[in-house]
Amino acid sequence: MTAPTPVIPVPPADLPGTLGALRAAGHQYRTVKQELRDNLLARMRSGEPRFPGIVGYDDSVLPEVERALLAGHDMVLLGERGQGKTRLIRSLGALLDEWTPVIPGSVLNEHPMHPLTPASRAQVAEAGDDLPVGWLHRSMRYGEKLATPDTSVGDLIGDVDPIRIAQGRTLGDPETIHFGLVPRTNRGIFAVNELPDLAERIQVALLNVLEERDIQVRGYQLRLPLDLLLVASANPEDYTNRGRIITPLKDRFGAEIRTHYPVDLELELALIRQEADLVADVPEHVLEVLARFARAVRESPSVDPRSGVSARFAIAAAETVAGAALRRAGLLAADSRQGRPEAAVARVGDAVSVTSTLRGKVEFESGEEGREIEILAHLLRTATAETFRAHLSGLDLSGFTALVDDGAAIETGELVSAAELLRQVGTVPGLAKVLDRLDLGDAPTPEEAAAAVEFVLEGLHLTRRLGKDVTDSGRTVYGGRG
Repeated sequence: MTAPTPVIPVPPADLPGTLGALRAAGHQYRTVKQELRDNLLARMRSGEPRFPGIVGYDDSVLPEVERALLAGHDMVLLGERGQGKTRLIRSLGALLDEWTPVIPGSVLNEHPMHPLTPASRAQVAEAGDDLPVGWLHRSMRYGEKLATPDTSVGDLIGDVDPIRIAQGRTLGDPETIHFGLVPRTNRGIFAVNELPDLAERIQVALLNVLEERDIQVRGYQLRLPLDLLLVASANPEDYTNRGRIITPLKDRFGAEIRTHYPVDLELELALIRQEADLVADVPEHVLEVLARFARAVRESPSVDPRSGVSARFAIAAAETVAGAALRRAGLLAADSRQGRPEAAVARVGDAVSVTSTLRGKVEFESGEEGREIEILAHLLRTATAETFRAHLSGLDLSGFTALVDDGAAIETGELVSAAELLRQVGTVPGLAKVLDRLDLGDAPTPEEAAAAVEFVLEGLHLTRRLGKDVTDSGRTVYGGRG
């Protein structure tokens, strides 16, 4: 099977088709940085969102990015993994003009009013106002390269094409060059992800691109004034130990911008809601447990602070919990008494599985080897208790503790249906207030009510008001403390 071909937008029919028509329409040539500056200012004045989809950076990172764009600076985003650096870089493309004119067939996306190569200049001089004009969509003006140790100067900048030499062209002829990714993104935005991983001798090749705006290939210089915004991302050098950004290259970036993880719980939750692809309903209190869990892992002294805990950790946790809920719904047969199949609604108990499935996303301190799951399980319990206190503190929950008086017990677990759990608890005083505090509405489904009940039971256990035991079959049994 072949990969699907990306759909290339079709230019509107009313765009000028020749250089003469382009001039008559009043089009003015602008560099990429002028274009970004003008469009950013236009969005600021209109109040239109400038970086849609970027969460948690409104008062910190985004103002610095805007200042860099307005100043016309190339920039490097520095931060731990999973802080949205690549997402932010890719969002810059939306600030470009939707359509920009190009000379058809130009590898360098040359502007008809500003040709670069000798061949294009000759073409413009010969055709004059009759020169055909093509149109390039902004989605095609973004280039990206993940820096890997095997990246070569030829990949980024270009190399001599031996076939063109064999055809009789001389080495001094620009037509002998096969241009790399950077020149091919001329008049656009080019991003280098994980820049320190690029070998230092390869980083040197970017020096002229950033300062002199020309390129050198195989010992001779091409005076091609490249027009692009160069953006790089990097993890802190003291963590990666795989390489560094060489000092002359750091000096050529106009702005170094430090990114960060969400600064508060609400932003963490907003990020999970936006990014997680949930295959089942995950109530807000369960999402909050996972958000608090991610933040607790990030702050734990047992976790290497230099590595960071990616925002993908909390997102993957939410998706895993949703998957557990869907698995339960798929395995449980329709309950004849409720007359319908189990709906997929996550419960707090479904979060237990994330401690084993996501431990590979966390780098622990060297002295914690063998205790990874134990540490994560403790932090998950802490996050659950904090969420319980945040939502249900002050409520009279004696109706739930009374359920296990006289040695009675309540069984729940991964494969216990909502109907079975609710039959065990019956009519519980205080349940309506619990549902209201958890924003589950006046008429929750049985599955939502079961999720609330399980959350209360787990919270009462974590606050030492109920006992808990896990059976060999995987069921969780809540009972009295005695």
